[in-house]
Amino acid sequence: MGITDLLLQKGERDLNSERGVSCDGELPAASDPQLVERAKAARAALGSKAMVLGHHYQRDEVIAFADIRGDSFKLAQAAADNSEAEFIFFCGVHFMAESADILTTPNQKVILPDLSAGCSMADMATASQVNDCWQVLGKLGVAAKTIPITYMNSSAAIKAFTGKNNGAVCTSSNAARAMKWAFENGEKILFLPDQHLGRNTAVLSLGLTLNDCVLWNPWKPNGGLTDDQIKKSKVILWRGHCSVHGRFSIQNINDVRQQVPGIKVLVHPECQHEVVSNADVVGSTEMIIKTVRESAPGSKWAIGTELNLVSRLANENLDKQVVFLDKTVCYCSTMNRIDLPHLVWVMESLVSGRLVNQIKVEAEVAKYAKVALERMLALP
Repeated sequence: MGITDLLLQKGERDLNSERGVSCDGELPAASDPQLVERAKAARAALGSKAMVLGHHYQRDEVIAFADIRGDSFKLAQAAADNSEAEFIFFCGVHFMAESADILTTPNQKVILPDLSAGCSMADMATASQVNDCWQVLGKLGVAAKTIPITYMNSSAAIKAFTGKNNGAVCTSSNAARAMKWAFENGEKILFLPDQHLGRNTAVLSLGLTLNDCVLWNPWKPNGGLTDDQIKKSKVILWRGHCSVHGRFSIQNINDVRQQVPGIKVLVHPECQHEVVSNADVVGSTEMIIKTVRESAPGSKWAIGTELNLVSRLANENLDKQVVFLDKTVCYCSTMNRIDLPHLVWVMESLVSGRLVNQIKVEAEVAKYAKVALERMLALP
């Protein structure tokens, strides 16, 4: 048994000690032997007026109760498509629940089981920081020819900024299409908030060079760039990243190839540029799942994405060898704040007539964020 197999097994350990607390001690204890039965009873009582959405990075204990599992945008679309569901339990993180609220009807209510389940990447770009950046671009005379493209993993406020300024949202699977569209409508792109997805797409999909891209640091004057660097750039990348995908390294790839001959490396485009450049296959979460499922029996995969998903893929594809790319165990810590006790609490609260943890985006923000989302949906 290789080290990556051992790590995968270790990764299945209980994460109860990492729980976030957002409901004033009302959560049933994780050791409650009746917890699963309580979840089943609450779910049954809510019936078709409720819908449980489970992101792929969720724990198995939560995924077990998901009506649909998927990536963030797929789940938000699923909520919008099911108008019968008055209550949407979004087992993901805050920006995902915001997107669902933006896309659903006013009669639907989106619930996030733990309000502390955020996203470190989304938090790396605040509305005030982005507005400051845009003012600098305006003073330099380049804002008018710059198209903002914001990754789905961003706050509603950043999506609204993008919508107001003629830009569009993108996902990891359509980032190349979004950036091509942007260049058809402008001369420069401001890519928010994940620098790695922006860089990888610009260089590996659009054929730009690393020198065509500059990195805007919101903590430094002028983004840490000279006026000339900003003017000459084609893509201004925001200094943001995914704390999970950013961990994978070229050393991880070299190690696993040495340990497991014939293995293929499959990574998410949020990984660092040298990791993506040296991987065998690169793709979105949905593409990673599809690639493994459709691969030949006996194939070997080292996967660079969140460990809950890698572990689930290993368990669901026993005819293949699936291992975690990193040498250390790494979950999405904020995603893991959603757990069965939190899900039970919000469902039981609703059964008793009390709506808790509703996510509601302010109307003006939702209006312009939806514009950016609709531009993405209209991409050729």
